[in-house]
Amino acid sequence: MIKIFYIFWVLNMGEGLKFILYFIIGGSILTFVTYFGSKDKGILAAFIALFPMVSLVSILTIYSEAGSLPVLDYVKGLLILTPLWIIFLLCVTYLLPKQGLFVALVIGIAIYIIISILLINYLNY
Repeated sequence: MIKIFYIFWVLNMGEGLKFILYFIIGGSILTFVTYFGSKDKGILAAFIALFPMVSLVSILTIYSEAGSLPVLDYVKGLLILTPLWIIFLLCVTYLLPKQGLFVALVIGIAIYIIISILLINYLNY
């Protein structure tokens, strides 16, 4: 019932209003993550950031825009890229105490992007 209501509601919204709603939801999640992360509640911040709500909202919005096949493609992409995201986190964990935040993030993101591009090209996505 909720799914039907959500889809009906999203389909009847104006195009601009939909994207404002998406922006507010994403901004709210980032706000909670930042708040709890800065209050020495790293595990709670990580829980919020990784909570399937972000994926749920993404799946619902993709479904409402394009249907089930793009949702399946999105979920497959998440499954393929999750190990690379873990590599990014390991880079930050290892490099942050040794090189500082900026270097750790730049190297972690660079590795993530390079391997992702190679993998996406290899899989012909």
